[in-house]
Amino acid sequence: MPTFRIPTPLRPYAGGNSHVAVSGETVGQALTDLTRQYPDLRQHLFDGRELRSFVNIYLNQEDIRYTNGVETAVGENDTLMIIPSIAGGSPLL
Repeated sequence: MPTFRIPTPLRPYAGGNSHVAVSGETVGQALTDLTRQYPDLRQHLFDGRELRSFVNIYLNQEDIRYTNGVETAVGENDTLMIIPSIAGGSPLL
């Protein structure tokens, strides 16, 4: 089964888990299974039916935006990572 690595800020919404095994043949199906298992994650990952713009999904170290997006095929031993964008800070002096 493919596995999602859950970043620390989202772990409270995934039962405290750092890794979650999911089913599915595509990234989209794997995300559907993840949010089926942990419905509280959905609001943090999706805006309606679309992934939020600041949520980046990587499949085995590769950003899915540069492959086939949520239609990217996943294999039995693949690792998916949720990488939330980080913004902010202070201006350079």
